Amino acid sequence: DGASQADYTIIYNTLQKDTSNSEKEAVEHIYRQLRNAEPPDEETARGIIDRLFFSDKRYDLGDVGRYRINRKLKLDTSDETKVLTKQDIIAIVKYLIKLINSKAEVDDIDHLSNRRVRTVGEQLYAQFGVGLARMARTIRERMNIRDNEVFTPTDLINARTLSSVINSFFGTNQLSQFMDQTNPLAEITHKRRLSALGPGGLSRERAGFEVRDVHYTHYGRLCTIETPEGPNIGLISSLCVHAKINNLGFIETPYKRVVEGKVQVQEPVIYLSAEDEDGKTIGQANAHYDDNGVFELPRVKARFEGDFPIIEPERLDLMDIAPNQITSIAASLIPFLEHDDANRALMGSNMQRQAVPLLRPEAPIVGTGLEDRVAKDSRTLINAEGNGIVEYVDANEIRITYDRNDTDRLISFDGDTRSYRLTKYKKTNQSTTMNLKPIVKKGERVEKGQVLCEGYATQNGELALGRNLKVAFMPWQGYNFEDAIVISERVVSQDIFTSLHVEEFELEVRDTKRGEEELTADIPNVSEEATKDLDEDGIIRVGAEVKEGDILIGKITPKGESDPSPEEKLLRAIFGDKAGDVKDASLKTPPSISGVVIDTKLFSRAKKTSKAEEKAQLEKLETRHEKSIKDLKNTLVEKLFEIVNGKTSQGVFNIYKELYVAKGVKFTQKILAELSYENINPTKWTTDDEKNEQIKTLLHNYNIKVNEELGGYRREKFAISVGDELPSGIVQMAKVYIAKKRKLKVGDKMAGRHGNKGIVARIVRDEDMPFLVDGTPVDIVLNPLGVPSRMNLGQIYETVLGWAGKELGIKFATPIFDGATHDEVEEWIKKAGLPESGQTYLYNGLTGERFDQPTTVGIIYMLKLGHMVDDKMHARSIGPYSLITQQPLGGKAQFGG
Repeated sequence: DGASQADYTIIYNTLQKDTSNSEKEAVEHIYRQLRNAEPPDEETARGIIDRLFFSDKRYDLGDVGRYRINRKLKLDTSDETKVLTKQDIIAIVKYLIKLINSKAEVDDIDHLSNRRVRTVGEQLYAQFGVGLARMARTIRERMNIRDNEVFTPTDLINARTLSSVINSFFGTNQLSQFMDQTNPLAEITHKRRLSALGPGGLSRERAGFEVRDVHYTHYGRLCTIETPEGPNIGLISSLCVHAKINNLGFIETPYKRVVEGKVQVQEPVIYLSAEDEDGKTIGQANAHYDDNGVFELPRVKARFEGDFPIIEPERLDLMDIAPNQITSIAASLIPFLEHDDANRALMGSNMQRQAVPLLRPEAPIVGTGLEDRVAKDSRTLINAEGNGIVEYVDANEIRITYDRNDTDRLISFDGDTRSYRLTKYKKTNQSTTMNLKPIVKKGERVEKGQVLCEGYATQNGELALGRNLKVAFMPWQGYNFEDAIVISERVVSQDIFTSLHVEEFELEVRDTKRGEEELTADIPNVSEEATKDLDEDGIIRVGAEVKEGDILIGKITPKGESDPSPEEKLLRAIFGDKAGDVKDASLKTPPSISGVVIDTKLFSRAKKTSKAEEKAQLEKLETRHEKSIKDLKNTLVEKLFEIVNGKTSQGVFNIYKELYVAKGVKFTQKILAELSYENINPTKWTTDDEKNEQIKTLLHNYNIKVNEELGGYRREKFAISVGDELPSGIVQMAKVYIAKKRKLKVGDKMAGRHGNKGIVARIVRDEDMPFLVDGTPVDIVLNPLGVPSRMNLGQIYETVLGWAGKELGIKFATPIFDGATHDEVEEWIKKAGLPESGQTYLYNGLTGERFDQPTTVGIIYMLKLGHMVDDKMHARSIGPYSLITQQPLGGKAQFGG
């Protein structure tokens, strides 16, 4: 490499210092260092070194290790070589010498080519390895104990070791988290989250500033905006909108190729990892070009590694595919993000995830065009599977008859009509409600992919986290000082920000030392009034209204056997009262919870039936299951015969490469009926590609049906023999679900999409709110002083453009970094016949006089966040005290004060 003798002085000096004079001596010296003993002979010493460094029994570099060594040292060793070679070691020494002589660069540890994503699959694979190794160890031990006994594999193998490792991985791993289901955006963001913490990662305390910082390789891979505020800042981030993770775990982002200054419009996009992208000049997505890929302007904004030159199109190698490529989904939903300060944009994208789904949501007038994709990809809505006609609609079900031809019918096991159940009042993990309602009518034609329902923060198939409100930016009697918000009574009375919350309460019935507990409505020392809504199992009826302190589930527990006095014995004998030996252990409604019971559930172990009865039930189930599997297979054979009738086999195998039907044999119904379809290979049965595709789809659909049938059979079998799955020591478990409508009230937190958050400080009568010339009162008054210092001007653009949209009855999609310009906004205002400045004179609702200065008025999109005053407000008089200090406990959960 043009290296001079001086460059290698370090090797010369090392050899001078080295005591061994021949290869043999060197080998023995290494053996002594490793083993702390004299080598028996040269052969053994060499063997040890070979085994340590060059044997695949000792270690495995893995795909990633080999790939990185080859890239770093510019080698072309084959990917199959998973251990170090002599070439590698020579190249490593060369590189180290270059480093000492300052002819090579040290790696940048924060460059994304040196950080990779370990997906769930990879981590589970590692855990599986651990589990199998443990299992192998126990098998060896057991074999050693039973030298010459006769034993079967079942005696040796204990699968528990493996399943316990897997269970602990999902149960205790820091990254195995309870899904955030506040709204569809929260759900989809949580699934796309990347964390630098967790096993094998960093810890919060040790992570310095460099790791948390934005790096130029994050562009298009990790969102530079969406990250938590607080100790985890920069350690937890979100995957960008278009990014994907390749099979080695590196994040790739898509680009279009640019050749001689022309964007290759016809070519498909190419995905590049951070390493592949180094040394390339990349154009920004908002540089416009025509349909042939020729740029409109002579110079283009570009980026080259960490720099941002403005250059001629001829010098470009690649082109971004979209302006929102740089951000995550949440940040891409903020219109006019380019006018917001980054800190506020961070708050905006984090707060959208906390928006509570409203009872009557509304899609934003000013969006970014990504709203429908988020709603679709959150997978909560139901989409039509093809073109067809709506057959039947009610609140719980939609039935659609699809247009299908004979081929479609041939490869499917379902009829033409599909029925979809709508989710009703389902509690999410965060106690918000998932409640879908149909938006299609009977007899309506639907197209493939069309959304059939709305609800759970969606409207007409678009994400709808909040509501559009008429806003004025002005002070109001000092009530909106310092981020407080003044709101009109109309917002409350018309249920604009009303949300539905479902709480779940459960009570376990245990088997105690003193006897079994029991669910009952007959509770000692409790008035009949208090138990009037309980059924004979002691569970409250659906539809009952409950408030703090009401009994939800009645339960009695046996008391300690204290000897009753003779008087007590006499009284018990006379009145037959068992109240003495049990105490009340009912579940009562906790403080600040009130609402309506919408559902109850009771889980029990299987009833104690006789063995014969259980056997009879299981046999009946077994015959039914066998019959339905047989019917399925007969249908499959008929359908297959219809496809392959008259064809000759090209060789049908199973997945273990065993031959089922030899090549050149004519297919008959008898041959097809004798095949086993569990592990069959569905490809290349005949020479006709179209038929092969049909066979593949048909077998796929058959397997789905068989698995559904098998799952149902196993569940029913479990229910007969075991009952509901309950932890040990628990006999029954009862659950009660309570729904509560929450209107907006003073103390609730609200926010816009630009990090403009505040607390409702006063709800004002409509007639007292400031009103426009035509007498329309505004819905919400925000403090103008909250805008300049925080530099989130996006909210002003949104307000003004939203007003125009409301007047014209249209919606706008303004994608981030390529949205509406100042001039375009003004143009729309003109079209709507509104004042050009976006400001107008308001009148004081209290006095009717006009205010001196014109005010910015418009339509802003506001969200109600999950921090509600009902959950936080708390008061007590007498309650529990700490045992040691005798002071009241702290916190709402302990009823402290």
